[in-house]
Amino acid sequence: MKTNWKEFVKSYHNFAEVNVNLDLSHLILDNEFLQKITPLWERSYSHMIALEKGEVGNPDENRMVGHYWLRNPELAPDSEIKTEIVSTIKDINDFSSKVISGEIQGSSGAFKNFLLVGIGGSALGPQLVDKALWNAEIKGLNPFFFDNTDPDGMQATLDRIGRENLPQTLVVVISKSGGTKETRNGMLVAQKAYEDAGLLFSDHAVAVTSEGSQLFNYASENKWITTFPMWDWVGGRTSVMSTVGLLPAALQGFDIQDFLKGAKECDNLTRIEDFSSNPAALLAAAWYKAGNGIGEKAMVVLPYKDRLELFSKYLQQLVMESLGKEHDLDGNVVEQGITVYGNKGSTDQHAYVQQLRDGVHNFFVTFIEILKSEDGEPVFVEENITSGDYLAGFLQGTRSALFEKDRESITLTLPCLNAYYLGFLIALYERVVGIYAIMVNVNAYHQPGVEAGKKAAGIVIECIENVDKALKEKKGELFHVEQLAELIGRQGDEEMVYRVCLHLSANRDSFVKQGDSLAPDKIQFGFQSV
Repeated sequence: MKTNWKEFVKSYHNFAEVNVNLDLSHLILDNEFLQKITPLWERSYSHMIALEKGEVGNPDENRMVGHYWLRNPELAPDSEIKTEIVSTIKDINDFSSKVISGEIQGSSGAFKNFLLVGIGGSALGPQLVDKALWNAEIKGLNPFFFDNTDPDGMQATLDRIGRENLPQTLVVVISKSGGTKETRNGMLVAQKAYEDAGLLFSDHAVAVTSEGSQLFNYASENKWITTFPMWDWVGGRTSVMSTVGLLPAALQGFDIQDFLKGAKECDNLTRIEDFSSNPAALLAAAWYKAGNGIGEKAMVVLPYKDRLELFSKYLQQLVMESLGKEHDLDGNVVEQGITVYGNKGSTDQHAYVQQLRDGVHNFFVTFIEILKSEDGEPVFVEENITSGDYLAGFLQGTRSALFEKDRESITLTLPCLNAYYLGFLIALYERVVGIYAIMVNVNAYHQPGVEAGKKAAGIVIECIENVDKALKEKKGELFHVEQLAELIGRQGDEEMVYRVCLHLSANRDSFVKQGDSLAPDKIQFGFQSV
């Protein structure tokens, strides 16, 4: 199957003011569908306008949703919020300039690195910006990340930094509440590393958190270098243009003003009421059609640019955490969402494109094309052909191969990748998610499933504490799982107790497991008697 030229022209949307193109010729929004979706778009448009004016956008938590104000403080609903945004951006620029110039130093000279401690959007956003914009000519700090509570992963990062470089490594701890356990754990691991190296951690630490939070109070009491604010009207997955993303970007020497400008101009474009002139509305409609409004198909994200390798992972959080909801805004059980996965082109032509073309048809593809392949003089791998030419060829070839089998796709084309267009790209998908959420009537700005997972994890931590305490009190004795569950009052939770014991036996030297059989109902556990 080949694209009909007239249909292509009709379905190809050029947004000349920002030099961005959106090709829907492989996922056509016909007139019948547009008529069906128009009332949903009108409702979404009204909602987005109200949200930007300060109406409560997250009714479950009674919060405003204000990440749009971050790149255009004039939109903020009151002067206090506007002033806070403007002054915070100024503080970020001032602080970062002083760090990069060496005016603010570590315990043995100017800072050369920073270690960001966060999780979820508090780490993924800065990681995306780092990967997308890194340039050897930009004079800033080298970034490292703790983005999980995995001790092995944290130690590997510390090893890459090198103990000898800790005096010149700034630590940026990011947690809105200050109570996020993964981030708290990372902070304590980092703090111990500095103490073991004979360094005062407070001389190297900065906090990004809410005023009055646990982290804010800890940083203040321990006289950290400074703190920067987070606001309850900015969610983690939309925080990359708040202090969360701007401080790390500025410390690396990136142009945060251009980053914010790209997002602002995208917002302007996606406020247009005319459906066909609004790229976010068109994308939301394409998602709706592809998944029949209930997420029947997954979205495979394929950016043909190594620098955007993390973008599919970024969208995975933005889309799935925002749209994956059991209940709609009226309380009905709807089990909404769109599954997102992907990596980068053309790498994944050697991974899952085979199934995409010939296997189960349960997806649609989003291709992201960056027209400018490289800076400087091109390197020719064949006569008059560069490796960038091949990359462009593989993109078009994959689109065509999928279209031959009726596999739907969207292609978004940007002229180049810089701070401006990265800001534009992130803002565009934030807007699409907001519009689509109202089309399907869900709250895009809360995450009860994530909170449920944290609560369940807390029960396991309590079980670990109880098993540890009970067996230490009975050192030298061995217990079957059923006996141990009864001993700590967790009858009915034998599987949890068994898994806790396996974990402890692998991580506590004096914790033992014993038995001729490793079967869960035969093995025994206990602490060695010293």
